[in-house]
This record gives sequence, C-alpha cells and structure tokens, in this order.
Amino acid sequence: MAERTAAEPAAAEPDFLQSNDLACEAVGGKVIFATDEWFAPANNLLKREKPNFSASAFTEFGKWMDGWETRRKRTAGHDWCVVQLGVPGLIHGLDVDSSFFTGNHSPSISVQAGCLDKPPPFTLEGDRTGMAASDVQLAAVAKLGSEAWPELVCVSELKPGYSDCCHNYFKVNFNHRVTHLRLNMHPDGGIARLRVYGVGQRNWSSVSPHQDVDLVALTNGGVCLGYSDAHFGHPRNMIGLGRAANMADGWETARRLDRPKHLKVDQQGILQVPGCQWAVFRLGHPGVISRVEVDTNHFKGNFPDSCRIEVCSLTPEDEAQCISNSWNSGKWQVLLPTQKVCNIGKQGVSKQWPPANKVSDLFPQKTLLTTTRNILFI
Repeated sequence: MAERTAAEPAAAEPDFLQSNDLACEAVGGKVIFATDEWFAPANNLLKREKPNFSASAFTEFGKWMDGWETRRKRTAGHDWCVVQLGVPGLIHGLDVDSSFFTGNHSPSISVQAGCLDKPPPFTLEGDRTGMAASDVQLAAVAKLGSEAWPELVCVSELKPGYSDCCHNYFKVNFNHRVTHLRLNMHPDGGIARLRVYGVGQRNWSSVSPHQDVDLVALTNGGVCLGYSDAHFGHPRNMIGLGRAANMADGWETARRLDRPKHLKVDQQGILQVPGCQWAVFRLGHPGVISRVEVDTNHFKGNFPDSCRIEVCSLTPEDEAQCISNSWNSGKWQVLLPTQKVCNIGKQGVSKQWPPANKVSDLFPQKTLLTTTRNILFI
C-alpha cells in the first residue's frame, strides 16, 4: 500500500471508455452477493467517486480500504460476488481498478455474465465490513447457477494499484443483453472499483409510439460517440439519471485558448467566438424530436453562452466512417438554431425549447433521427 506513482497516459485508454457505466451505483447498480467482505465491503466497487486512500484509517477488522477486500483465504475455493447492473444492456468493456491495492490486490480475476428474467429476491444491505456470506445466502445464490454463466473475461492477471498500472482494461465481445455479472477473485484479495462500459437496452415493444420518451437517456440506450473536449467532465454525464448531483456530474470543457481578448455579441446578444465545443450522441431508438431540454444546474460561472443542436440519420456503416474521421463528416441538419443559454439562481436553469413552437416546426415530422450533435459556444 505504497504511494502511487505518475498518472497513466490518456493515450493508453481504450475506445469503450466513452460508453456508459452500466453498473455504477448512480444508475442503480448494486452488489447482491459476496462470499467475504472482511476488510472492505463489495458495494464499494460501484461507487461513482474515484478511490481514495488514508494511511491512518483502520477499522476493528484491519486496514480501511476504499474497495472490496477479502481475507487471506484459508479454505478451498475462491472469493466472488454478483453485481446487478443498474442498466441492463450490451457490454463493450470493463475496467477492474486496483487503485491503492499494492500488496493486497487480487492476483487474477475472471468475469461471467447472466441475463435474468427477474431480479433475484435477495440483496446485501448496510455496512458488511467484517462479514462473510451465511449458509442461507450461499444456498440462495446457488440457485442462480452463476458458476455456469458464460465468460466475458477469462482468468486474467490483475496488476497492482499503482497509478501507472491500476486500470486493468478488458475489451468484451459478447453480443447478448446482460443483467448481472459474477466477478471472481482468484483466489482472494482486493479490488477498488468495477466499471462496466456499454450501452443500455430497453424493450421498445412495450412503449407506445405516441409516448414522450427521452431518446438520448442512457437508460433508453443513448450513448456518447465522440466529443471535442472533456477536461473537467465527460459529456455522457448529461444523459444520466435525474438532475446532476454537482458540477462534476456534467460536461465541462477546458477554456479555449483561441477565444478573443475582447468579446463581442451580435444583435441577439450571442457571443461571437471562433469555433465551438461539441459532443455526438447516438439515440437509443430512432424517433421524432418534439422537445429539447438543456440543464445548466450547478454551472454558475462557467455555463455556455449559447448552444446549437444538429441531427442526422446514420447507418451503422455511416457511423463507423464518422467515428474514424473524428466526426468531421456527416450530413448534419440544424434541429435547434443557436440559442442563448442562461443560469439563474442556485438551481440553474432547466431550459426547454421551443417555448411556443415545436421543434418539429424546425425539422420535418416525417424524419426519423438517430444521431444528435450538441454544440456549445463558449
């Protein structure tokens, strides 16, 4: 548990990190079973916050760790837990983060996946530090047959929790909907966080075509496919559940260094600046957009001056081409012309467009939209 070294370079990060974390506690993910939680409980795996470390923090069971840590195993078998995804869907990759577990990390892990018709009738409640699964819990979880679930990740070495190697990335090729994961330690040890990157899948057959649906929400299958900058916050945060908890739970870019030394505005009061920041989202389902909402909650001195939204319909082949070209191509059309954005009071503004005329007046109703591009002018 030594001090961590220099940060891992961003260039080493895989593409799937742009997808949504389907297991995070912020979207309803939870650990419903763990064999052992002696030093640190398994529900820490799904915390939204990054892991932290305190050299002086101890509990009555030993060293406090911000993750899941089991005892040194003295019986046959290995430790494992079952994670219920907050958003069921397709998984593209995993980050098994061993941060700060430098002499006590699990040597190896494997991951299995299941798709259950109904959530199991059991879960873990409260602080389970110092606890292990009871015979009743072991009997209940045995009915899931999780040991026979298909593998997403075969038994693989886990690197220790120094900052230059703590993120253990695993690309997943599994084209089936997943509701639950089984995370296996081989044989025991500690893991700080489990990030499950993918795209949500909703059963659209039960949704009326006349029902208003947030087509870009992560719970409905929306996903960020690209962006210009995410220095302080990833644009995928904008499609999360509910309103943002704080400024870190939104999209914030670095300040552009090419902005004018003296700013000017046009007749509508919109700043005249070169360039913009942008993010591209694939909708969870093709549809007709009738209303757009932009929420600036928490952004008081750094909200954008204005925004514009463009749309297009892409085939999978078109999308792949746009991604390879860093979204410098594509037949975009304006859905929402440049609009002034504001922030009023402590709660910010949840601004909806149009206030009077439907957005459909700006874009033909007959058009099915599959991709949107949100452009912020700063």
